[in-house]
Amino acid sequence: RSDGRQAERECFRALCCKGPPPARPEYDLVCIGLTGSGKTSLLSKLCSESPDSVVSTTGFSIKAVPFQNAILNVKELGGADNIRKYWSRYYQGSQGVIFVLDSASSEDDLETARNELHSALQHPQLCTLPFLILANHQDKPAARSVQEVKKYFELEPLARGKRWILQPCSLDDMEALKDSFSQLINLLEEKDHEAVRM
Repeated sequence: RSDGRQAERECFRALCCKGPPPARPEYDLVCIGLTGSGKTSLLSKLCSESPDSVVSTTGFSIKAVPFQNAILNVKELGGADNIRKYWSRYYQGSQGVIFVLDSASSEDDLETARNELHSALQHPQLCTLPFLILANHQDKPAARSVQEVKKYFELEPLARGKRWILQPCSLDDMEALKDSFSQLINLLEEKDHEAVRM
């Protein structure tokens, strides 16, 4: 008879003493890309903010982007010419990088974006971090495919040995965007586990 009571007690304890859900890990990310690549719009959409309130970032802004298994604190840096030279001042403390490019931009802008991505990938504070590269504006007729972007940006030789993801995206396809971020969170978690193992 006492067995029954014991089981009851355990069942009650299991139901009652769950406590709060475990805290989601937080990661600090830096988000870079040229003006007009769509950084602010993509992040606002992920935060379920109204697209009408989006203004181009001039200095930097920080958004906490919630996902089921993590919270990403994204420091988005403005992409104008006069701001890009200061990007590296904001890299410290980053655990990952989001680079947004306009896949439908002019050759000149694409060239500039490529140079900026190359210097970010080689920067001492970023070179060991996971990179998520978003080829945005895939919904525009002039958009280049991910294959074209990969080739043009010379990602294979440049980023060999680094952890990077190149994904097509547009504001129309939230599922694909969320999936890209899930892949980035997986890379961040892997990096966390490695740090624990060392």
